Amino acid sequence: MARPKLFRLLRPFRILRDEGPREFASRVAAKAHTVLRKDRPVLLVDLDDAASVDWTEPGEQLRDPISVSEGSVDIAWVMSTPGQGSGGHQNLFRFIRFAEEAGHRCTIYLYSALGAPVSIPDVRAMIRSSSGYADVEADIRLYRPEDGIHPEAQAIFATGWETAYPVFRDPSRARRFYFVQDFEPSFYALGSQSLLAENTYRFGFHGITAGGWLAHKLRDEYGMTTDSFDFAVDKVHYSVTNRERRNEVFFYARPVTERRAFEFGVLALADFARMRPDVPINMAGWDVSNWELPFAFRNEAMLDVSELNALYNRCAAGLVMSLSNMSLLPLELMSSGVAPVVNDGPNNRMVSDNPHIEYVPASPMAIARRMVEIVDRPDQVERAIAMSESVVDVNWADSGRQFIEAFERGMRG
Repeated sequence: MARPKLFRLLRPFRILRDEGPREFASRVAAKAHTVLRKDRPVLLVDLDDAASVDWTEPGEQLRDPISVSEGSVDIAWVMSTPGQGSGGHQNLFRFIRFAEEAGHRCTIYLYSALGAPVSIPDVRAMIRSSSGYADVEADIRLYRPEDGIHPEAQAIFATGWETAYPVFRDPSRARRFYFVQDFEPSFYALGSQSLLAENTYRFGFHGITAGGWLAHKLRDEYGMTTDSFDFAVDKVHYSVTNRERRNEVFFYARPVTERRAFEFGVLALADFARMRPDVPINMAGWDVSNWELPFAFRNEAMLDVSELNALYNRCAAGLVMSLSNMSLLPLELMSSGVAPVVNDGPNNRMVSDNPHIEYVPASPMAIARRMVEIVDRPDQVERAIAMSESVVDVNWADSGRQFIEAFERGMRG
């Protein structure tokens, strides 16, 4: 039987507002191999930065960096402009806060090759208004090539592939680190941006990665020095409040993020809806109201972190597709008593081997069958409580300690 055609309306201004300029530029680059502005290609990285980096011959400042054996370290963090719903930035601010709590001094530099004006007061106001962002003391500045990083910096963190270029170019002897949350070359079709992103893993930085899969991959395939921190969950936001049977399901719907395989998830949910048309399907992560889908669904769009637990506690199963590094959602779902259904693969299993994560081969029908099994389980309530208890000791404070220990070891050289 032919499936109804899928339609979507990409809303560039909403991407820019909610996800920030980096995600906006990534989406533009993914959709158009060559976009011209004043007859220059538009890339996420500044063209001068990309052209000036010769990673095959690093300068003296990279071969002989500063070492700090004890005491506080002056850290510069170079990042793209944060967006309201940018989970990567929210996690990044969490670890900046850990660095500050450990006594280190932090400064944030916002890097953009787009030339769009950035308002620091607006960024700070957005951070204060969002439950997902940690409050940090760090000074937030615009990165200007003519000024570079303040000369007192002893460590510089790249936090996304495009930021690795100005970090590499900086003339100081500050020790270089790379806060890696995903394998970013896979965000693009094979081409200039995927190559530029991949090359950053050859810059000689010390990588501190989200989860073990990335650390293993970057060490084995690129020869990077790597450490990792474990994924965790904030129990302040996620807990079991519903101890009755649940008859709804959840899908992490991100049509603007290719690695979340939105269309593939829709195929699985179409099969699920045919088998269990009585079970409501909730979608959150993006506004999908303009999609025509072959089943009824509730469009929850983009919710604040403080609103997610109420939604999760209505659901028995949650579908989370992760084609690169695993999402944070499976642990958060379990904390709320939701069985995460995740496509099987080392990129996910090497991040968490929790037995309550339902790893399923990437077959739409197999995923649909597993979701039906979860909804129909006679011990569904008991499993929900056991899931939540299985992550009760999985907390971000431990991950923060892993990060700080790796960073301080790295600073000793």
